[in-house]
Amino acid sequence: MYFAKPDNLYLFWGVAALACFLGWSLWWRKKRLERLIEPTLLPMLTEEFSRTKAVLRALFLVGFFAFGVLALSRPQWGMRAETVRRKGVDVIIALDTSYSMNAEDVAPSRLAKARSEVRSLIGRLRGDRVGLVSFAGSALVLCPLTLDYGAASLFLDVATTENVPEPGTSLASAIVTADSAFVAGEKKYKVLVIVTDGEDLGGQLDDAIARAKEAGIVIYTVGVGTTEGRPIPVRDAKGDIVEYRRDPGGQVVISSLDERSLARIAAETGGRYFRATTSEGELDEIYAAVSSLDKKEFESKLVQNLEDRYQFPLAAALICLLVTMWMTERRKPGRSWLRRLLER
Repeated sequence: MYFAKPDNLYLFWGVAALACFLGWSLWWRKKRLERLIEPTLLPMLTEEFSRTKAVLRALFLVGFFAFGVLALSRPQWGMRAETVRRKGVDVIIALDTSYSMNAEDVAPSRLAKARSEVRSLIGRLRGDRVGLVSFAGSALVLCPLTLDYGAASLFLDVATTENVPEPGTSLASAIVTADSAFVAGEKKYKVLVIVTDGEDLGGQLDDAIARAKEAGIVIYTVGVGTTEGRPIPVRDAKGDIVEYRRDPGGQVVISSLDERSLARIAAETGGRYFRATTSEGELDEIYAAVSSLDKKEFESKLVQNLEDRYQFPLAAALICLLVTMWMTERRKPGRSWLRRLLER
């Protein structure tokens, strides 16, 4: 026999203490009566009191708590075969790690906010496979599709602008790389979430959107930043800002959120565009949309589970409680000692 909650068994110390207290109480009552009442009168004065019933009532009360503790500990025995199936969709999250994501028009920075959005979205998934793509001027798969959400979240720690293989921002490369990471041949069960500031410097976006539509990928876009924009800071090894990025003409680059292109990508692939907010309510809407899509079965396995048997000690506890409430410490009705004394 096993217990699902063995820590509750420590409550038996309380049951033992209760049993000792009830035993001491019965002994103390007896000693008090013997001390206060003449021994010859004691049988007549206590004729209606049944010590046997008092002991039994105490035992049933202790039994109620003892069986109650057993029920709380959830005893288990016997095996039950159960088929466990997982159903969901494939969700790939593309995270923009270009230099423009260092802009601080969203506190503490666009990239920090984007990583927070991705981590929160992964935490909302239930039964869906998730993958992670990092992109700037080119894209790479950081984490292939997996059901291990913890492992996927760990890859966010290495997704920084310092690891950009190619400068720039190419939304097309993010879409194409994500497409190659999905299961080939399927025309549904595919969701791509792009978290970016929307600036596209790579071109070929129309071809990438057409490829996504052909592959049956539904794209949701999350815009991080503001339309007013901010300069892109350059920091030293200590993290201090030493300058701001400049274009070839020497002018400070002002990076701003491009909502128009993100809205177009989402609309043409059957998804929606959201702007990142402090409350992250947009993630709830994305998850609700993902949950409404058709799902496929990822795995099915036969597992052996122990059967819960808490019902038996629970029933015994209730019986003990009912007996305790019904039973009294008085003997069955009969002639009282006073009537017998008058009849003499």
